[in-house]
This record gives sequence, structure tokens and C-alpha cells, in this order.
Amino acid sequence: MIKENVSLKHHNTFGIDVKTKFLVEILSEDELLRILKSKIKGPFRVLGLGSNILLTKNYDGHTIIMKNKGIVVQEQTETEVLIKVGAGEVWHDLVLWALKNDYSGIENLALIPGSVGAAPIQNIGAYGVELNSVFKSCRALEISSLKFKNYEKESCKFQYRSSIFKEELKGKVIITSVCFLLRKKPHKINISYGELQRLMIGKENTIQNVAAEVIAIRKSKLPDPEKIGNSGSFFKNPIVTQKKLLALKNEFPEIPYYEESKNHFKLPAGWLIEKIGYKGKRKGDAGIHKKQALVLVNYGRAKGLDILALAEEVKEKIFNFYGLRLDFEVNLL
Repeated sequence: MIKENVSLKHHNTFGIDVKTKFLVEILSEDELLRILKSKIKGPFRVLGLGSNILLTKNYDGHTIIMKNKGIVVQEQTETEVLIKVGAGEVWHDLVLWALKNDYSGIENLALIPGSVGAAPIQNIGAYGVELNSVFKSCRALEISSLKFKNYEKESCKFQYRSSIFKEELKGKVIITSVCFLLRKKPHKINISYGELQRLMIGKENTIQNVAAEVIAIRKSKLPDPEKIGNSGSFFKNPIVTQKKLLALKNEFPEIPYYEESKNHFKLPAGWLIEKIGYKGKRKGDAGIHKKQALVLVNYGRAKGLDILALAEEVKEKIFNFYGLRLDFEVNLL
């Protein structure tokens, strides 16, 4: 059923109150195809759970929300299991399902908000693990031809918080399901991330314990979108060359960094923002979280443009102070 003039306040984790002219929730691939063929004549866009977006204006078109669910084991060997997951599944629900079945690979990604269909677009990652490490393929509807296509891992151009779906194919395909290759016992557990490694000292190296510690870390640092509007990390961590890192360390000896690849190093954007005095900063109902400077928040009635203005101010200050350019992790709509 297509609804008219609907507020999207409860369809985005920032809680921004903007309207869409039409709203339709999709429960299956067949329904998606039928809606696009016969019901939608003008512009449209697709949302998952609205957890990685900032809505800045009303939308004069159809907003499609993918609600198709299902987790199916397709193949398995003694050491691995291949699963197919509907795009509308809640990501954390998938993690809990994997933990219950003792399948490893995504335990470090526990409690990341969003849907399964949105996960490969962003190449979500946390605590030393990225989605591309378990991604096998996805199925998507090509909008121009209204034909379904499969995209194998090699063709998805996964990078740090990016993929072909966020770049060349943005707005051109709709992901309807994703296949993941998870591991059975013996598990290969990743606790390379410093804080996670420290918290696991003295604990049994199980995926359930890793997930529990990840959830505890996230809850201690990140605000619950149910209580205060936010979209998680608003900025990407900048990646710099060794030459730039050495120049920064000469001026800021305490600056933390992590090796990303040969001659490239990742800097924690939250640390950079905190050091310029913006942690906890607030302008009206738009603010920067008091515990995590990487997270922008809506204290109640902020508009998307209020959040965006604060984000742009942070970008300008970071550039003037460090000579670094911060990129948004969230998508602006």
C-alpha cells in the first residue's frame, strides 16, 4: 500500500522530521518489481532503516523502504556456511542469529545500526573487521532494465566505508539480498583492535564473548538512537601518507594513528575533533556527543540543515587546524 504525505521522523535514526510525498514498504522482490513497473512514475529513492543518512529536506517523490526478510543457509562444509539474507533484515538481528548458531565472522560488527541491504553499500566496519571480509555476493535490481543481477565480491570495489554501490552504481540498483560466508568451529577470532584486545584479557576467546565486549564498548561510547537522535559516526577517519603523518607528529606528538596499508595511516577523527574543543559542543538542538566527538546528535528539534551546518563547521575547523579534509560517512538526502 502506498501512503501519501508521510513524515519520515520515525524512519531515520536522527529523528529528522521531513516528509515524503509517497511512502511504500516492500516485503518481497516480486512486490518491488510490481511497484516499479506499475505504480511509480516519478522520482523515487530507497531507504533501509535510515541509520546512515541525514535528511535535509522534504522529498517530492516515492520513498521505498525495504522490509523483505529471511535468513537461509544455502551451502555448508565442515568449516564454512553460506547464508542468504533479505535486505530488510536488521543487521544486529543477523549478528545475534550467527552467534546463536555459533557462526563466526561478524561478531565484531555487533550492534551496528542499519539493515543488511545497506551494509555492503557502506562496507560497514568496526573493531578491526569490515563487511567485505565475509561478503560473498549480493542480488540487486537494476533500475534501468528492471532485471535482477548478481554482484560478486570482486566486482563491488570495496574500500574504507565505500563500495561500487556508493559510487558508480549509486541510485542505479536496489540491493534485495546479500550472501555471506561465515565460519564454523574452529573460529578465527579477531581481537586486534586495542581496546577489544584489552577487554578480552582473562576471558575465553569465543565469538559470544567478543560480541559481548563489542556491545559493551558501543553502549558506553555511542548514544542510543532511541533516546537521542544520531546516525553513529558522522565522519570517516582520514587516511594520510607517511610524509603527512610525520609532519603532524612533529606538531602534535601525541596524535594516535593506525597503519592502514603500506605508507598509509588512519587517524581517529574523533580525537582530532576533540582536540579542537568541539566534543560536546552544541548549537541549538544540533550537537556533538559529549562522550564521542565522532557522533553528531539531534537533541530534539534540530533540522537536517542544522546538523549539516555544524558538520561543515567541524570540517572547516579541522582543515584550518590540521590541514586535513574530513569526509562525511553519512549520506546526505
